[in-house]
Amino acid sequence: MYRNLLRPLLFLFDEEFGHKLIITLLRLFYFLPGARLLMRGLIGRRSAQLPVEVMGLRFPNPIGLAAGLDKDATSVRAFIDMGFGCVEAGTVTPEPQTGNPSKRLYRLKDQRAIINRMGFPSVGVKRFVRNLQRRTIGGIVGINIGKNRTTPLKQAKKDYLTAMRAVYPYADYIAVNVSSPNTPHLRDLQKGAALETLLVALKDEQIMQTKTRRHYVPLAVKIAPDIDDDAIAAIATLVTKHKIDAVIATNSTVQRPGIEDQLLAAEGGGLSGQPLKTLSTEVIRKLYHHLKGQVPIIGVGGVENAADAWEKMVAGADLIQVYTAFIYEGPAVARRIIRGLERQVRAAGFTSLQEAVNKARTGVHLMR
Repeated sequence: MYRNLLRPLLFLFDEEFGHKLIITLLRLFYFLPGARLLMRGLIGRRSAQLPVEVMGLRFPNPIGLAAGLDKDATSVRAFIDMGFGCVEAGTVTPEPQTGNPSKRLYRLKDQRAIINRMGFPSVGVKRFVRNLQRRTIGGIVGINIGKNRTTPLKQAKKDYLTAMRAVYPYADYIAVNVSSPNTPHLRDLQKGAALETLLVALKDEQIMQTKTRRHYVPLAVKIAPDIDDDAIAAIATLVTKHKIDAVIATNSTVQRPGIEDQLLAAEGGGLSGQPLKTLSTEVIRKLYHHLKGQVPIIGVGGVENAADAWEKMVAGADLIQVYTAFIYEGPAVARRIIRGLERQVRAAGFTSLQEAVNKARTGVHLMR
């Protein structure tokens, strides 16, 4: 129904208006009696169960929703009920901000891609937390944190610590976004001494929060696809050295692979969707080569179906996230991917997804 009816209607609207409309309708829908049971009955409960354990957390399945769709944590419960194994809300900044000027979001329908230069529009961490507090979620929720645009890079650490302290009691894991291309100079925080300084501060805060609250919340760092082999090796060294719990690879790209001749390719911002798939998978593969399974990888970028997800998992990803695919495929996208993976696991004669992936990483071809 989504692809044949709802998507054509939504695509009649401006991209950002359509995005806000989806989130608003989901939020309002959940005020109706029985809404949650209906959502779970129609979509979520029909998903296969493929449990995986990553970062010390048990996920009901490996397909999560990436940050960016539910920026202000108003509809997390709805996405969980659609069958996603986890939902990453945000990016949230310490103080409210509007982000970059409009127009800042573009669909490339033929390429099944999106270009965005949103720039972390956020209600701020106080309201974000209130949004989470008002809802019983019942699923794994990651919270993606970033710095305010007006915060100088030298003071970025303070913003990340402020956001981390505020969301810590409500997060199953916290994702540190140092890779958005839409906040000036943010990606400088991925580099060498700047990244190490930030990771040390966040790890120290994690240790303190764990002692105070007697609850450990894993930390993941989200990296860009537009980095060279030396940068990948350096990031792998730092996350291993400082015991960061996972790496999310990758954010959107400032490159325009395969769409150079498109009119919208000249628009600034990060590209996500199908054109990003190969680039992000290569980063995952190289990262896994360095990490050797010591630090989990969450794979993002161009995943639309089970074959895409499987490719990233064999390359080294332990979990998968989708973003653009939700826009083009709708609420059942997680269910379809999970069912496809389940069929492959059964066909290969394994009892768990992890067993099948581990075998495939040795070079045995299992996908049919």
